[in-house]
Amino acid sequence: MAGRRHAHHSNRRQVQQLPLDTARQCFTWLVTGPDPLSVDGRKFSGLPNRLVPLNELRSRMLRCRCSRRTRDAVWAHLVRRSREEGATWTLACTGMALPALASTSRWLAARYPGDAFDVQAEVLSGFLSALADIDLDRPRVLVRLRWAAYRAGHAALAEALGAPTPVASGFHSSPPRPPWGHPDLVLAQAVRQSVLTRTEADLIGATRLEESAITGWAVANRTTTDAAYKARQRAERRLVAFLRDQALDTDSNDPVAASVLADPDRPARQLRTGSSHSVSNSPDDAAQKAPDPLSNSRPETGLLRCGGSSPAASPRQSSEVPRCA
Repeated sequence: MAGRRHAHHSNRRQVQQLPLDTARQCFTWLVTGPDPLSVDGRKFSGLPNRLVPLNELRSRMLRCRCSRRTRDAVWAHLVRRSREEGATWTLACTGMALPALASTSRWLAARYPGDAFDVQAEVLSGFLSALADIDLDRPRVLVRLRWAAYRAGHAALAEALGAPTPVASGFHSSPPRPPWGHPDLVLAQAVRQSVLTRTEADLIGATRLEESAITGWAVANRTTTDAAYKARQRAERRLVAFLRDQALDTDSNDPVAASVLADPDRPARQLRTGSSHSVSNSPDDAAQKAPDPLSNSRPETGLLRCGGSSPAASPRQSSEVPRCA
């Protein structure tokens, strides 16, 4: 039991009470009990002809029907008593101004990068400093006290926002890397740079990256298989040249750039597992035909090194074989 009580008090000590909460608590003590701190209402127009506790006085002064002249007279009286009698009436002034101070602190704290405790401390400090020298013969005493509090808090806010951002040494977290090496993004970048047309990018993506045969793509796009092969070959040459030109300025962790630089005599390797379909001659014809670097004659050719042989002389003799793994 004693251990739990000790832990409870330790947790309470770790909770930091904000300055305005402390001021509110002190003000509550001043106006609680059989003899609350009061002001003689008979001295001020619009107040009851009796002693008015400060909490009731604050409520009356916040009402719209309370005249500005009455507010200024009461505040001049409170500030004079603070200067003459010290701590008790200084706390009374702070408690009377709590609605204004809380509003000012809330606005500043929403923009302050540090602890709200510091903002409230500066606001309260500015208010207490103004109590000592504010001109009581001028109107709007509370308004000028509030502006003094705001200026002190705003100075702390400006200093905090103008301070250099601390940089942690050693390891630190960072945003995840964007997937620049993804083949679809490479094709999209080539289209944006006018290296490929949208049709050429679709041809390469469909026949190299997806489960589409080039014959099927040709039929869907109303062209011949031979024309599709040639169009893809020309587009792949431009794409490889574009990637090689960009490789030196590309992040070293980009797998597309790494493949292009590692093997300058061949196009980049396929970056995505899967299978594609292409058209080839019969095995005997393919063995007799000289390999073309950008045709489908062997497993390690083409833009992504998954091509087959070049197209057959006659479409009736062509057959589809799965691309390499």
